[in-house]
Amino acid sequence: MEDLAYYNGKITRLSDMMVPFNDRSHFFGDGVYDASIAKNGIIFKLDDHLERFFNSMALIDIQPDFAKDDLRALLGNLCQKLDADELFVYFQVSRGTAIRNHSYPQPLKPNLAIYMTPWQGDFSGQNRLRLMTLPDQRFELCHIKTLNLLPNVLASQKATLQGLDEVVFHRNQRVTECAHSNISILTNGVFQTAPLDHWILPGIARKYLLLASQALGFGVSEQAFTIAEMLAADEIIVSSSGALCAPVSEIDGCPVGGKDDERLQQLQTKIYQDFFKETAVE
Repeated sequence: MEDLAYYNGKITRLSDMMVPFNDRSHFFGDGVYDASIAKNGIIFKLDDHLERFFNSMALIDIQPDFAKDDLRALLGNLCQKLDADELFVYFQVSRGTAIRNHSYPQPLKPNLAIYMTPWQGDFSGQNRLRLMTLPDQRFELCHIKTLNLLPNVLASQKATLQGLDEVVFHRNQRVTECAHSNISILTNGVFQTAPLDHWILPGIARKYLLLASQALGFGVSEQAFTIAEMLAADEIIVSSSGALCAPVSEIDGCPVGGKDDERLQQLQTKIYQDFFKETAVE
């Protein structure tokens, strides 16, 4: 298959999948999701993604009728049905199917949806991103990976219309994260990223960039930083499941970064090697 969609046991091509009208994700965005990349049928850092996925469900009172091991096995089996060597893997759960009402009946069987499409990673480390800043107007549950992404969508569209790659959110000058990524800085040999609180998502790539920095002997800091500190940093790094360690060249039209290429390359090499090692076929 070229691509794949799964919904509560049914498997089709993406363009053929139909979802019940009364799925609560339709009316309320009432659900959570997670995503990763795969190579050779092996999903990168799957245990971490499953842990975050089940934690997100618990935080909004969704009670799954499947275990982590069930979902791990299902995702692995679905990967084998695709022709592509590298895949983008997305999975979500909604609270279930019910007549539209803000409150929900209990118990309610959740709906599990998965899709997989071909993906091609850029591991050259050469592509530097162009960003813009915007006030962070999202609600204060950003640590939960929910389906409620309207502020992210609107901000991303603003960036796209200006030919930019991402948006940096800030609250009273404190940098939080990007519209669909985490953001970190390298300054004087220290890798610094925002603390885990209700304003940022606990990114899996963020976690492993911290570990990689420690392994390389860099200093590490989980302290908030301001827009001014970000703009003055030696390097600015955007990270997500699809872009593990992407450097930045421009923010709000001003050149940034490019002052510690050696450490940046060391960090990229470390995390890319981790990806290829974990997804290698023996």
